[in-house]
Amino acid sequence: MSRRDPKYTGSPWEHFAQWRRGEYDPSAGRLETRPPETERRADREAALLRSYVRADRRDEYTLGLAKRIGGFNRIYRALAVVLALFLTVLLLVTVSYLPAFGDISAPENNEVAQRYIEKGLEETGAVNIVAGMILDYRAFDTFGESCVLFVAMCCVLLLLRVDKEADPHSQAVEDMSDRFFEPHHNTILQMAARILTPLSVIFGIYVVLNGHISPGGGFSGGAIIGTGLILYLTAFGFARTGAFMTERLIKTLTVSALTFYCFAKSYSFYTGANHLPSFITPGVPGAILSAGLIVYLNVCVGIVVACTMYTFYTMFRKGGF
Repeated sequence: MSRRDPKYTGSPWEHFAQWRRGEYDPSAGRLETRPPETERRADREAALLRSYVRADRRDEYTLGLAKRIGGFNRIYRALAVVLALFLTVLLLVTVSYLPAFGDISAPENNEVAQRYIEKGLEETGAVNIVAGMILDYRAFDTFGESCVLFVAMCCVLLLLRVDKEADPHSQAVEDMSDRFFEPHHNTILQMAARILTPLSVIFGIYVVLNGHISPGGGFSGGAIIGTGLILYLTAFGFARTGAFMTERLIKTLTVSALTFYCFAKSYSFYTGANHLPSFITPGVPGAILSAGLIVYLNVCVGIVVACTMYTFYTMFRKGGF
């Protein structure tokens, strides 16, 4: 057996001999092969047919969905009309059973209202009968109203607050930048705020502390104080107002006021329901420190109302303190 010449291995002559025997293709892997035109045309037609089928299915689905939505809307409108008519008839029938205005036999003209008027000053020590009613006889209802304000403030904080740490590069963080909200040295507004803000706060405190003596109380006085704070914020901006009206301070004041209200009236209700002696006395009617716990409860309500108003304004305007 003869040995193959190493020079012959891999030479063009060997490739030619392999090509002649069908073992070697010089164009393999070197030329771009294309399918015949008939095959490419068939592929395009098949793809186009598939797209038509998908489009038809989408159209059928869209048409069916539109029909279902249209039917639901018709049923929804019909039910809405029926419900509105039912409520209208129900309210009209209810009103027809109400007593005439000023009727002496009306349910509101009972011994409860008479007790408020005749014994209110003696039992509560409040010259203002309304304050004695809402902060003594019905103090639990007023506590519920204050809690409603607190819950509303929490909801506004959750929904409108912009979290700078979660997404510091978001558009919301950019929009709440102080350059959009700080006043541009409005001299007239700032001068008016310097005069009116202290007057508003002092007058609000007066209304709160005299709620058991004269018309007023925590709700109206707190609204006046909140108006003064909003005026100062509008005139001088978040930078100066935030130096003293911080988020931590607002939360602390609100929670402390509601907690004191809860414990104070719980003590009063417990001693009254069990006919136990209490160290809280009505005091001298007309004095600033009289009417038992009413003056202190007015302070708590005023704090909650003022903080709620200020929080609503800051959240709706800027999304943060």
